[in-house]
Amino acid sequence: MLLASAVVVWEWLNEHGRWRPYSPAVSHHIEAVVRAGPRAGGSVVLGQVDSRLAPYIIDLQSMNQFRQDTGTLRPVRRNYYDPTSAPGKGVVWEWENDNGSWTPYDMEVGITIQHAYEKQHPWIDLTSIGFSYVIDFSTMGQINRQTQRQRRIRRRLDLIYPMVTGTLPKAQSWPASPGSAAAPPAPPCSCPQCVLVMSVKAAVANGSAGPQQLPGARKNAPPSGAVKVPPPSGPGAKPLDSTGTIRGPAKTVPSQAIRRQASSTPAGATAASSLSPPGANGKTGRVALATLNRTSLQRLAIAQSRVLIASGVPTVPVKNLSGSSPVNPALAGITGILMSAAGLPVCLTRPPKLVLHPPPVSKSEIKSIPGLSNTSRKTTKKQAKKGKTPEEVLKKYLQKVRHPPDEDCTICMERLTAPSGYKGPQPTVKPDLVGKLSRCGHVYHIYCLVAMYNNGNKDGSLQCPTCKTIYGVKTGTQPPGKMEYHLIPHSLPGHPDCKTIRIIYSIPPGIQGPEHPNPGKSFSARGFPRHCYLPDSEKGRKVLKLLLVAWDRRLIFAIGTSSTTGESDTVIWNEVHHKTEFGSNLTGHGYPDANYLDNVLAELAAQGISEDSAAQEKD
Repeated sequence: MLLASAVVVWEWLNEHGRWRPYSPAVSHHIEAVVRAGPRAGGSVVLGQVDSRLAPYIIDLQSMNQFRQDTGTLRPVRRNYYDPTSAPGKGVVWEWENDNGSWTPYDMEVGITIQHAYEKQHPWIDLTSIGFSYVIDFSTMGQINRQTQRQRRIRRRLDLIYPMVTGTLPKAQSWPASPGSAAAPPAPPCSCPQCVLVMSVKAAVANGSAGPQQLPGARKNAPPSGAVKVPPPSGPGAKPLDSTGTIRGPAKTVPSQAIRRQASSTPAGATAASSLSPPGANGKTGRVALATLNRTSLQRLAIAQSRVLIASGVPTVPVKNLSGSSPVNPALAGITGILMSAAGLPVCLTRPPKLVLHPPPVSKSEIKSIPGLSNTSRKTTKKQAKKGKTPEEVLKKYLQKVRHPPDEDCTICMERLTAPSGYKGPQPTVKPDLVGKLSRCGHVYHIYCLVAMYNNGNKDGSLQCPTCKTIYGVKTGTQPPGKMEYHLIPHSLPGHPDCKTIRIIYSIPPGIQGPEHPNPGKSFSARGFPRHCYLPDSEKGRKVLKLLLVAWDRRLIFAIGTSSTTGESDTVIWNEVHHKTEFGSNLTGHGYPDANYLDNVLAELAAQGISEDSAAQEKD
């Protein structure tokens, strides 16, 4: 039986296609729930270990992070790293934000920096892993190669990430416990994939194919079904051949059963389910793998990653499993060989590529949008009319109730027949007065409604806390900026018959105003200008016109805490989703997405913006 040890790091996918690590404490918490098995309920409440993550829950069945207050879903994965790397030593590398707080590097970057630090290199260039930065250890600084801007970095010690030692966990309805090997063996699965893999295991046990023969078996595979793969990377790596081609068996089997099993299998669990023949011991497995050179191991790892990507199985990135033992990088690849030998379809292909922007467009190709007189507009700051007290504003939306119903006020949770339970700053109205909102009919203490209004934007509008019906014109707290919009001569995936509307949002950093969370404090503006895309269809133009209304009402952005980086006092999206990927949909923010336009219309309607709003606003 193959034995291995690895560090487990739980990660989530941000909107830029980068996997961001959870902290060691959070990863330990997730692992504890995973080890508890089905009795834990299959979900992880992150707020139990980190109060900053209170809105977030991880659903282990679908491997998604769910934000309760916004409904945002993000993929998560259980990733494995060399136990001698940074996460296995509790080392965290961080860079300093503009506001003085510290943000951890992606795990891949942190491991690279730590490796150079341990080798006592004076500096390291991160260009080789896709980042235009140089890390200078003598000054503990990060230097942008393009702008020469410098930031401080630091190295700190934290908890060591959880370790998996022994046999790798077998597939369950969600990631299995690292100690699951000690549990009694479960009845064999009867799905076509497992039946075929078990037949291969039996053949290996009978001597028809030993582990040492596996690389040769791949070499002698039938010539049909050849596909291209990129050459492996890493020290000592060589091209697979002059064409970069690996050949696999052309025989296929129904893939629905494979996907059905794979969809609930964590990264790495598929590989664990078919690693060794019955009766094999750890010594035999290690000796067999020791006969493979580094290039062969990298080929196996690349092949397996392509198989998993093609079949919808979460992949185990093996580029950081580069320790001295040849076991680690071979674990993923060996399953691909077994699948191939079993006649399962092995689709070796390039992984999907993130396409954020369209091909270059000249100025002469950029056109204005028919029906709109301008191509840009700046933020206008609308304030409530002076002289209007909260009581005067609410008076036009309320009807007094002489005989309140015997039910709770859903703001203070006291009975409507009793005085308001609100304990904050005292409004000027009596605490026992009750009012009914004119359109939706929900009933509250007027005292509570006034307090709620005072704690909001105070823009002359009111939103029912029960049904979200908006009274008046709702405005937001978006900081000053510019919105540009025009046509470009390229089509979005799923919309081949029309051009594309490109929207460019530009917001500079600045100082927070009285309507913001921390008045007088500076705020950052990351990722601007932000490019977004709509199809130039009838519905796409409708969405654009409503987005212009939302922009004028300062509802597109807000100042708060980023769910991506955890940075506070920064510009964030404000519950109106945009598509920021032009030619792909790897992060869920791209095309094709058949329901996006309808969904964003519903989100705009929830902000009080409809076609009637567009008719009232000037272009």
